[in-house]
Amino acid sequence: MMDFDAGKATEATVEWIREWFEKNGKGCNAIVGISGGKDSSIAAALCAEALGKDRVIGVLMPNGEQSDIDMAKLLVEHLGIKHYIINIKGAFDSLIAELGKAGVEAGKDTIINLPPRLRMSTLYAVGQSCNGRVVNTCNLSEDWVGYSTRYGDSVGDFSPLSCFTTDEIRAMGRYVGLPAVLVDKVPTDGLSGMSDEEKLGFTYEVLNRYIRTGEIDDPATKERIDSMHVRNLFKLRFMDCFKYDGVKTAI
Repeated sequence: MMDFDAGKATEATVEWIREWFEKNGKGCNAIVGISGGKDSSIAAALCAEALGKDRVIGVLMPNGEQSDIDMAKLLVEHLGIKHYIINIKGAFDSLIAELGKAGVEAGKDTIINLPPRLRMSTLYAVGQSCNGRVVNTCNLSEDWVGYSTRYGDSVGDFSPLSCFTTDEIRAMGRYVGLPAVLVDKVPTDGLSGMSDEEKLGFTYEVLNRYIRTGEIDDPATKERIDSMHVRNLFKLRFMDCFKYDGVKTAI
């Protein structure tokens, strides 16, 4: 981690969240999907610091049984924030069944990516029902290689962590006093049965060093990271739009 001041970064992020809500949702609540991992835990903690715990709502969304849901419960109890547990299994099973009835066979990637999309729909349903703005909890390391589900965990109304690597976010979590079990929890997507690093094929330590310094030891890993970065840039920009010059606009 390159000369990272966790205290300065945390305080700046907290102030940014306050300012964002003043401009884009004065009096609104922050709606956070709580997985039990470091990103959602730290995002929730930062929002609680910025807005007060009474304006943060955690949403736990297991798909049937969730083996680590106790971590998510620990987080909301530690912060003292209001929370809901909304199980998405019924919606997931129903939609998969309806696809089958229509003659569409759900492939492996569909089954992996449908839950985060259902979770995001759930967060917006809670947000619209509870005067809220939805927090995006992605970080720079994941965004760099496209490790997110488009229109799932990749979206939200504001993103407090997207300029920080996983190492930096852990440091911020320690600074705000989150339980170590949450900060140091091995990151997984909760979908594939693999850790993030197993699925990516390289460690976050290697990726973070490459992002911040441009240094990397293994040429094959560099090629893999560069390929994933270029291939997934579309997830980070506005939707590509055809611009037709024959149409006049007043703007």
